[in-house]
Amino acid sequence: MLESVQNYYGKILQHSDDLKTSACCDASNMPQWLKPLLSKVHEQVSARYYGCGLVAPALLEGARVLDLGSGSGRDCYLLAQLVGAKGRVVGVDMTVEQLEVARAYLAYHAEQFGYANVEFHQGYIENLDALGFADESFDVIISNCVINLSPDKDSVLREAYRLLKKGGELYFSDVYADRRLPAALREDEVLYGECLGGALYWNDFHNLAKRHGFADPRLVEDLPISISDPRIAAKLGNARFYSATYRLFKLDDLEPACEDHGQAVIYNGGIANAEHRFVLDKHHHIETGRVFPVCGNTWRMLHGSRFAPYFTFIGDFSQHFGIFQGCGSVLPYDQSPGAGQPAACC
Repeated sequence: MLESVQNYYGKILQHSDDLKTSACCDASNMPQWLKPLLSKVHEQVSARYYGCGLVAPALLEGARVLDLGSGSGRDCYLLAQLVGAKGRVVGVDMTVEQLEVARAYLAYHAEQFGYANVEFHQGYIENLDALGFADESFDVIISNCVINLSPDKDSVLREAYRLLKKGGELYFSDVYADRRLPAALREDEVLYGECLGGALYWNDFHNLAKRHGFADPRLVEDLPISISDPRIAAKLGNARFYSATYRLFKLDDLEPACEDHGQAVIYNGGIANAEHRFVLDKHHHIETGRVFPVCGNTWRMLHGSRFAPYFTFIGDFSQHFGIFQGCGSVLPYDQSPGAGQPAACC
């Protein structure tokens, strides 16, 4: 299957318009503050972009970032401007043709930005140890519609957890299904290349993440995927697919569920492009200056990460009031095409 993916993204697909689904989102939906940064990315790099979401979390200045499945390098060059001259962005991809595009414009982007802080490596995201990356050497790991293409997702998440610093996060977009797919669909090369055949059932993904140390996966945004090719739609039957962005924090003491300890936080502002509210995930849009009740896990995510200096923390873990209200386990994605369309889809 890895050979099939390399062929599909190296030789068959030549442009994002060649895809047969809506997973690759319209750049017009990108936040206004990111558009000037994207305009500095070479058009040939952007033309080979096959992502399904926006992987630009807040507060990256000076961070060391790893991109799993970096492709032509579009996200790397976008993030390079966010981490700045003191940060570093490292891309890993297995496809020679994609890496050739990415590396061809290293000098171009260094001139555009006024500094060189990007590097690319050929390798497999299931075996990052082979590239010599040290344990706990990255602040943030991102990936854009690639993990579903891996035949060994266990190894991908295990490696990501190993490489993240404590308090770091895996922030990534991918494709998920509303059910487990039969073998015939999982082994179809076109479906796999289109990021559908390898898509996990969403609840299996949640359990996989927890098994590898990411105790409380947080959904940031999601969007139903439409299938424009009638032959592919016929194969898939009633299965439904969603592009979704998650953030997984590497933190000790996260609990299996959202427990209520009577805690709250106040976002004090100060994070660029988040002057009026901080978005942790789909259910935590925290207004500046407002006391915001949170579960114990949310408290720890903010307190134990790079976001801590921008918050006031209220309460501790000395009391327990049961499960935090609204914590559920139903399908977490919006199901109607127009509902909940993320403002940050790209």
